[in-house]
Amino acid sequence: MNSGDKCSLEQAYRQGMEKLKNAGVPEAELDAWYLLEYVTGIGRASYYADPDLKMPAEQKTKYDKCIEVRSRRVPLQHITGEQEFMGLSFHVNEDVLIPRQDTEILVETALELLDREKDVFQRERGTIRLLDLCTGSGCILLSVLHYAKCRMEGTGSDLSTRALTVAEGNAQRLGIAAEFIESDLFNDISGRFSMILSNPPYIRSSEIAGLQDEVRLYDPIEALDGRADGLYFYRRIIAESPAYLEDGGYLLFEIGHDQAADVTEMLRRQGFDEIRVKKDLAGLDRVVYGRYIK
Repeated sequence: MNSGDKCSLEQAYRQGMEKLKNAGVPEAELDAWYLLEYVTGIGRASYYADPDLKMPAEQKTKYDKCIEVRSRRVPLQHITGEQEFMGLSFHVNEDVLIPRQDTEILVETALELLDREKDVFQRERGTIRLLDLCTGSGCILLSVLHYAKCRMEGTGSDLSTRALTVAEGNAQRLGIAAEFIESDLFNDISGRFSMILSNPPYIRSSEIAGLQDEVRLYDPIEALDGRADGLYFYRRIIAESPAYLEDGGYLLFEIGHDQAADVTEMLRRQGFDEIRVKKDLAGLDRVVYGRYIK
């Protein structure tokens, strides 16, 4: 059947699913559906109500193209240009790390701490200042600003100009006020913050070659590579952060599943208190945070 021939939604979906399976794409069935939904705008209820509905030729052609691109292991999100995170829709492309569900643990932890400490922070400082290092798409910063139940100012920094363009676009699309600064971590940052968050590059350089094709080939390498032991950026941020944290401020990280002990020890040696580790839904260590009291 030529891509321009009339065929039903079900036929197109099954063809797409088989092509993705044959290409070794993980979750081929799900991705084939998401692409069908993306191209046609049809929901599951409408699909199951009339799976024999014929696809217009131009939709079938577009769907086949999307399937072909996905079969080359281009991430689904780079095809659709969207990724949901914390119930919000973020634009993504090859310039930023695709937001992942595990990172929601970092946002949820930040919101819990803000809810607990907001009265103290606001009484002492008025507006709470938040900094997100290595902001990428801005998903962490913008999600916290969207859901926090307190007066906040947010700054996101990144070394990549292209990533900051994506983050600024997401802020505008979501209607969230935030400042974005091109900076190598703290180099161009001024002032002090009640909370600093970061999901820095933390994959060991030697492990990058073994990552899934979708990550290894299409995520920006600078958002992945944590140097030889994966801890380079934690060392820098932890060492430099006291000069940028208000008294009693929090530093929160996403970490790799085997990095909790090392990051905890670095925080302890730098003088942080109330250090805690939080696990993700799979039961793996995912977030480490501590409080800096002068």
